[in-house]
Amino acid sequence: MSVTARSAGPGAGSEPSRAEQAAPDRAPERDGALAGATAARRLYREIVTDPAAPRRVDVVGPAGHGKTVLLDLVADAYRASGAVVLRALPPEDLAADDVLVLDDVHLLPGADLRRLRDIALARTQRLVVAHRPWPSGPDVAALGGAIAAGGALLVLGALDRPGVAARAARALRERPPVPLVDHVQAQTAGLPALVDRFLAGLLDQIGPDRTRLERPGGLPSRPPQQLVQQLGYAVYGMEQRVRELLVALALGAPRDTEVLVPLLGLADAAGGGIDEIDELVEEARSAGHLTADGALPPIVATAIRQRVPGARRLEIRRTLAEIELDRGGSVLTAARGLLDTGATGARAAEVFVAGADEAARAGDPVAGRLYAAAVAAGAPALRLAARRAEAAVRAGDLDLALAQADQVLSHVDSVEVEDAVLAGTAAAAVLAHRGLLARSAELYRWMSAADTGGETAALAVPALIGTGALEEARALLAPAAPPTPAPPPPGQGASVLGPPPSLFGDPVGGSAPVLGRPPTLLASAEELMAAGVLDSVAGSPTRAMSQLARSASLLESSNRAALLPDTPAALAALVAVHCGELDVAQSVLDRAVVAELGGPAAVARHQLLLAWIAVFRGAIGSARAILAATSADDARLEPRDEFLAAALEVSIARRDGDLAALMPAWARAREAIVRHPVDLFVLQPLGELAIAATRLRETSWVRPHLDEAATLLDRLGRPALWSAPLHWSQLHAAIVADDREDAARHAEALRVAAPVSRYATAMAEAAPHWVRMMDSDVDADAVEAAARGLHAVGLSWEGGKLAGQAAIRTRDRKAMTALLGAARAMQSGSPAPAPAPVPLRPSEPSPEPAPARRPAPELDDLGDGPLSEREREVAKLVLEGLTYKQVGERLFISAKTVEHHVARMRQRLGSGSRGELFAHLRQIVGPAGSSSSAD
Repeated sequence: MSVTARSAGPGAGSEPSRAEQAAPDRAPERDGALAGATAARRLYREIVTDPAAPRRVDVVGPAGHGKTVLLDLVADAYRASGAVVLRALPPEDLAADDVLVLDDVHLLPGADLRRLRDIALARTQRLVVAHRPWPSGPDVAALGGAIAAGGALLVLGALDRPGVAARAARALRERPPVPLVDHVQAQTAGLPALVDRFLAGLLDQIGPDRTRLERPGGLPSRPPQQLVQQLGYAVYGMEQRVRELLVALALGAPRDTEVLVPLLGLADAAGGGIDEIDELVEEARSAGHLTADGALPPIVATAIRQRVPGARRLEIRRTLAEIELDRGGSVLTAARGLLDTGATGARAAEVFVAGADEAARAGDPVAGRLYAAAVAAGAPALRLAARRAEAAVRAGDLDLALAQADQVLSHVDSVEVEDAVLAGTAAAAVLAHRGLLARSAELYRWMSAADTGGETAALAVPALIGTGALEEARALLAPAAPPTPAPPPPGQGASVLGPPPSLFGDPVGGSAPVLGRPPTLLASAEELMAAGVLDSVAGSPTRAMSQLARSASLLESSNRAALLPDTPAALAALVAVHCGELDVAQSVLDRAVVAELGGPAAVARHQLLLAWIAVFRGAIGSARAILAATSADDARLEPRDEFLAAALEVSIARRDGDLAALMPAWARAREAIVRHPVDLFVLQPLGELAIAATRLRETSWVRPHLDEAATLLDRLGRPALWSAPLHWSQLHAAIVADDREDAARHAEALRVAAPVSRYATAMAEAAPHWVRMMDSDVDADAVEAAARGLHAVGLSWEGGKLAGQAAIRTRDRKAMTALLGAARAMQSGSPAPAPAPVPLRPSEPSPEPAPARRPAPELDDLGDGPLSEREREVAKLVLEGLTYKQVGERLFISAKTVEHHVARMRQRLGSGSRGELFAHLRQIVGPAGSSSSAD
């Protein structure tokens, strides 16, 4: 490659223009082609700044990494300084001021390389050379060593993310959107030429409407097809063995010589082929088709796959899978590649099963598809049914999980014990999701007889306790009694300490050791969950909350939480809510949502529990938004989640005082009640439904459930943690029904439960005041203290309601003002305004006769009460449906003054909306003919 002409530019024989001579003054503009290549740009600017320096540089980089662009700019910079630039090695001697700028010197003959080495060693010539890292013969290596001895080595590599962003900014002529930069970086792996070509093709796809780049989903889903075709041509222009290597990598082969040598047919009798693989990888990398670590950029892999015929793809993937299977390596990638190819036969089925097992261990949702492919390929369906059930639970396909588990449980005599237990575990988890906790408990009982490893004991505890089987749960968690040690041989005394414990569960000298369950993260989490649920009914609620929260933390890194009857995060949140620790409940659930604890099937449960917490906090808007997201038209909630969602909808409507919304919410609730039997973990939502049923005079819908709940609590010993919230709800249902005797009974039950937690204490202190207010007996100071106690444990709406109702009924105007102020203070401390108080007694007649007692005084007998005489006049007219203008004409005041009176009444009464204000005014001034809004 010897050229006699002295090139003055990239094109031989050209002379520099006057514009090119001015290059040093515009260097920062001319090196835009080096955007993102920091080291290359630095070299160029150093040459522009001081072109006379005796500089010798060796530039090394694969094809497409910017060597030629850099050398063209360097040549222009030297030329602009007045130097003679040679772009090829002349046969004659060089002048002292000549500058050699030579590209692709790895292609020069050995004699020229040795001459360049001598020039570099002489250190008298300015010299910049560039070459690929392969092939690297001894002459190229000697040249590199000679330059490095007194010069510089510049290695060009892939662009990092800021470098890709710089190239994108240059192409767009503006700051690039983050999604565009990430997409280009991911597809090209930062290889400079690929980045530039991919950007150009992408912008051609998008067209002139560059705003698409800013919109979600605005980037084209398919890569630029022109670039894909060009890359395919380039790869298939490589030497055959290099091309076969690239095809194998594109189809999922690992960069492992133990796989690649037999896959490419390179092994010989002497065991060779490894060195050849290394040479092929270096050649492909040097050609710019692989990254520095030997990986294929995704856009190159796409181009290769598009050119490989389907039959050839299937053949390579089959061979790859069999190699991995034979060597005991990872089969997942190869098995994934065989999906949807129609591969059948015993060998293909074996590959699919091995890949599915590997995916299942990693929690990869593709496991289910691979098991199904194995069955389609000829694997026995029954042998894989238990594993398919497990994979389906993890993927959130509960219908498939139950069908596969039932297939195993219907043929238990034909399957291994381990498969029966696995199928039972999957079925029990699905049944718990569907609200059939009693059926889930029955399955755990059945499995305990077959499960010699004791793996289902801890899983059974939440189901057993949730359905009232407390003693069974205790028995499962009770440690086994140690065996009686054998008597010592005659003549030997017994050891004081007894025989040493065996690592495998049996004492030394006992029966043959049986391998116990290893203390894995999953086992520890299950044991903590079981202990926490047991403590919630028969121990310390605080300890229960701690154990359940720790169980949830342990499972954050596990993919097996989906096989539990409930997630420990959900159980921890329920216990925390029942303790009044809303911050703890929200924290545990937030972590569970981020970690995707329990898989897809648990997403709705965690979100609905977050909405339940929001309702308690008074954040009705947040609760409504979560409920709407989880109850979308295309979402089908499982019965357990639907029960909670229905209770949430009813609760929101009730707190809004929106009877129009309560009616459809109740229709939804009735269906949820029919589909979900009672268990311990739904008592609080059941209580909310009981209040709504009483208000709507449809108590027959909840009475059987309430009776079952009472029986369940009796079987569990009336645990205060779980019973207190239900008594609180039934207290309010009794008030709505005007049943003072029943209200007093639930107030007494709350008094008994008070010591269990500050949450129960707050309800117990407030309950008697609700009962006394049914007789219009108000102790203002005590009511205010009780209301603040409710607010402190997260019952903000209930606290505001208690204070507001007491304000309506007190005869003491000063006390009334103080109670209204307390209600407003509690509302302002909540995330959202709490609704105004609603009537204690419904306007319709009570379905049952109320017991005789001292009648409450009429509201008109309370003096001015919370409103002045003028405000009462305004209120009556507004309630009649008059506009502000009409009210003003009646009272001979301006409409603005009417508006001022209404605003003041709303503020003084603590009403959160006009609807709430009207409800409050009706309590004070009596019913009116209309409740339409005044303008």
